[in-house]
Amino acid sequence: MPMGRLVGRVAIVTGAATGIGGATARRLAEEGARVLVVDVDTSGAQANAAKIQADGGTAEALHADVGTEAGVQAMIEEASQKWGRLDIIVNNAYAVGRIERTESAKVPEAVWDLGFDVGLKSMFRAARFAVPHLRRAGGGSIVNMSSVHALLAEPGQLVYETLKAGVISLTRQLAVEYGPDGIRVNAICPGHIVTERIAEGWRAHPETLRFFAEQYPLRRTGQPNDIANAVVFLCSEEASFITGQALVVDGGLSVQLQEHLGVRLARYAQEHADSLTWFPF
Repeated sequence: MPMGRLVGRVAIVTGAATGIGGATARRLAEEGARVLVVDVDTSGAQANAAKIQADGGTAEALHADVGTEAGVQAMIEEASQKWGRLDIIVNNAYAVGRIERTESAKVPEAVWDLGFDVGLKSMFRAARFAVPHLRRAGGGSIVNMSSVHALLAEPGQLVYETLKAGVISLTRQLAVEYGPDGIRVNAICPGHIVTERIAEGWRAHPETLRFFAEQYPLRRTGQPNDIANAVVFLCSEEASFITGQALVVDGGLSVQLQEHLGVRLARYAQEHADSLTWFPF
């Protein structure tokens, strides 16, 4: 594997078996980082770590539930003990892969708690356990995965949109507090990313995917590497003066006049309700 921008660094990526997390783990390794691939999907994490190793990178898999304090503490200790330091944390894990479109006042508390434990509280815990290690390394980078849903509201998405907005606030707070230690903290707000799991649904409804792509100024939806490349940049020295930011990586979706976009999407959803029932967001 060629020398890269992150040689000598140690990184943790959560939710890293597949999707955005999987691509991010691979890209960090391509740039020379040693990567701990963390997921509750043990076989998926092991498969991704094996792929990184086969491609010449350094990676290990760890089964950990980041929705618990023990799970987060275990991943921090595993990476720092295995490789002697810690430089990068990418908080990507999210629990509720599919949230049914539910009126806000009817969301079960268990769904709220699960979403926040894995999607937001895990980031707080990761910072709590990781900061001492990052300080010892002379600084580091934390990247928290938010969403354009933190910026644009959609009916029936209370848990997802509220916690993703919280990710941005958490990111800013940590950036202010730990900047003096050389710890940079940023968030990424992806648009629609066609991960392996989502691609399965789109294969049955290619016409709907084409419609979605037409709503983006770049006339395409995103791929996991679009986000992974942004993570690599934020973790590199090229971004050494960037902290506390929410980088929107959405093909221009969110810069459009939302009233016009919303009308088009609502009309399509009405006319093609059957083809959207599977959709995970």
